[in-house]
This record gives sequence, C-alpha cells and structure tokens, in this order.
Amino acid sequence: MTTTPDDTTRSAPPETNAGRRNMHLLVQLRWIAVGGQLVTIAVVHGLMGIPLPLAPLLVMPVMLAAINLASLPLIARRTAVTNSELTGALLFDVAALAWQLYHSGGITNPFASLFLLQIVIGAILLTPASSWAIVVATGIALLTLRLDSQPLPLPPPYSDNPMKLYLQGSLVCFALIAVLLVAVVTRVTRNLLQRDAALATIRQRAAEEDHIVRMGLLASGAAHELGTPLASLSVILGDWKRMPRLSGDAELQDDLREMEAAVKRCKAILSGILMSAGEARGVAPRVTTMRTFLDGIVAEWHAARQPETLAYADLFGADLPIVSDPALKQVIDNVIDNAAEASPGWVGITARREEEMLVLEVADRGPGFAPEMLASFGQPYRSTKGRPGGGLGLFLLVNVLRTLGGEANAVNRGEGGALVRLSLPLTALVYEDKGAA
Repeated sequence: MTTTPDDTTRSAPPETNAGRRNMHLLVQLRWIAVGGQLVTIAVVHGLMGIPLPLAPLLVMPVMLAAINLASLPLIARRTAVTNSELTGALLFDVAALAWQLYHSGGITNPFASLFLLQIVIGAILLTPASSWAIVVATGIALLTLRLDSQPLPLPPPYSDNPMKLYLQGSLVCFALIAVLLVAVVTRVTRNLLQRDAALATIRQRAAEEDHIVRMGLLASGAAHELGTPLASLSVILGDWKRMPRLSGDAELQDDLREMEAAVKRCKAILSGILMSAGEARGVAPRVTTMRTFLDGIVAEWHAARQPETLAYADLFGADLPIVSDPALKQVIDNVIDNAAEASPGWVGITARREEEMLVLEVADRGPGFAPEMLASFGQPYRSTKGRPGGGLGLFLLVNVLRTLGGEANAVNRGEGGALVRLSLPLTALVYEDKGAA
C-alpha cells in the first residue's frame, strides 16, 4: 500500500489521488500528537510532580499546531500530494518526537517506542525508498538520543523503583501505538479503495467515450451516404407534385406533402449528426433563447406526430439567451420518441428552472422500466425493445449531458409509466455577448 510516484500524482485528478487524503491523515495524527504531548506534560509535571523543562517541551506542540494550521489551506488548494511531500512531513514528525525525547530522558523514556509507529506509517504511505529513509532517520534519532540527551530527574517515590514507572509508561505507549495503527491502517485502506473506485469509474468513462467516438464515425459516414439518396428523393417528390397527372389528385398531393416533410426531417437529422461531429462547415452556432429552443423541439414533434398526444408545460420562468446545441436537441428528441413509443396516447414534458439548472422531465403512461433497466440506466445495449443496437439512445443521452456537466436519471411513476429527468447547468448553454459593454 504505497502512494503513487511523483510523476503520476502531479497529474492525477483529486478523486484518484490517495496522497492528498494521506496528507490529511498525517495532519490529523499531528493534532493527536499535540493533544497527547500537552496531556502528558500536564500529568507528569502537574499531577505526578516530576519536574520537566517546560520551555523546550512546549515549543514543539506550538510549532506542530502552527504547521497544521498553515498546511490545511495549502492542501485544500492542491489536487495532488506527492510522495516527496509526504516523506518530508513524516521526517518532520520524526524530528519533533526526537526533540521531545531529548528533553525528557532520551532513550530511557518509554515513549521512545513511538518511533516504531513512524516507521510503520512510512511503510504504509510511502514508496519503498522513502520508507527506508524513515527507518534511517529514526535510527539516527535513536542513536543520537543514546549518546546525548537531557536526563530526567525522578523525585521520590519514583526514584526508588524507576523500572516500575518505565513499565507503566511502556504499557500506555503500547496501547497508544495499537489504537493509532488500527486507525491509520483502516483510514489508508479506505483511501485506497476510494481511489480504486474512482479509477474504475474513469476507465469506464474512457471506454464509453471511445465507444461514442466509434459510433460518431459510423454515424457520420452513414449521414454522408444517406445524403445523396435523400436529395434524390426530394427532387423526385418535387417532380411528382408538379406532374399534371398527379396534381389533380388531392389525396395523393397530401401524401406527397407528408413524404416531403418526412424527407426534410430526415435531412435535418442528418445535418444535426454532421453538426455534432463538427462537419457542418460554414455553419456558425445559432444563438437563440431557452424558450425558443424548447418550443422548437415541441413544435417539430407536433408537426411530425399527433399534436394532441403531447402535453407540454413551460415552467421555466424568465427567458434567457443560449447557444443551441444540436447534440442536446437530438438526445431530447430521442427521449421524447422513446416515451411516445412506450405510450402512444400521451407524453408529458415539463420544463422548469431550479436555481441555475434546467430541469426537463419527460413522462409517459407506458409499462415503465424494469428494475434491472433502472439499475443500468444509460449503459449501452441495455434495452427492453429486443432489437439490435437498442439502448444506444439513452447511452448517448447520459454521455451528452455528462459532457455538458449535467445528468440524467429515470424512475417509474406511482400512477404508472416512467419519467426521465434531465438536469443541465445553464452555464453550459447560456450565451454571453462579449461585445456588450
């Protein structure tokens, strides 16, 4: 259980960096050391009556507290803590313990065993080379204390049997080391598990993004291939409408207009695919408003389907300018189409603003989602439709919203049917006129 090397922790995202959490752990242990030293000094000097050099012994708790107070804001601003920084912090703690022991009996002080705690913590948190550096540092400290330290004069009755006092202190030290080791190992294990979970999430997202790239390439190629036959169909339908033999047939003219509308919708969908793939050359992002963007989606759906089946509630409030995102429009269309497929008689759409979020809810009266579908919502190829490629619409929905900083989730309604809830930060869409004063 070691932290990652310096060259990787510098670039690691915060949620994957165990070193940052381990530094927080060292800060917490240092607070425990400050409290323990103050309590020990008070008990030994005040209650037991053993004279201690208070000036040098009280300097170190004050210094440790000052370092902790200075470290906390620095750690909060950092996204990663390197192995070298952890090693430096632990070496300082070794020096602080050696200072306290030097002024309180040196190697004869039973709390000299706390060096073992420093060694074990180093072995858990640091790389092998740094762990051995802690071993060397504690060895030098013990050797220095053995050769030179300030003796601790014991008044009666402790001077009559100093070994009894040493054994009592050793028992307290053993209990302290045992409790702290359990706390440290438990905390570090939790840190590493959280890091592994975050890394697994990142790997899953990378795989999903790679899948999206491959799907985008496939969709872009299909869009190019379908563009030519759709253009031909549009020309043929226009010729048919103008043919004398067909122009007098009103029923046939209605069918031709519906076919033309369907072809135009297909061409608009293909244009959106190319636009999302960055291939709509010469087309600038379109500035519109939130209400116009949502009303346009509803109006297009009304034109293509039965308008009475769609109930739209606009609770957004004050309108605001946005940049229309074709990918977002496409995935919203997919959600509405899925709801209409599950519930042909009624689809409900509610748009509202919650603080700085756009919340769009699409409800239906269909059979709802199966429990396993809710558990794997947004994963590719998870669908109840039983056809090849099913589930990709929800997969694209979740990933498009995640790219924009939002999220999507689904629940089954108590009155029957399902509800898909889309949440999106307005900052991802809002238009800022940088030319305005």
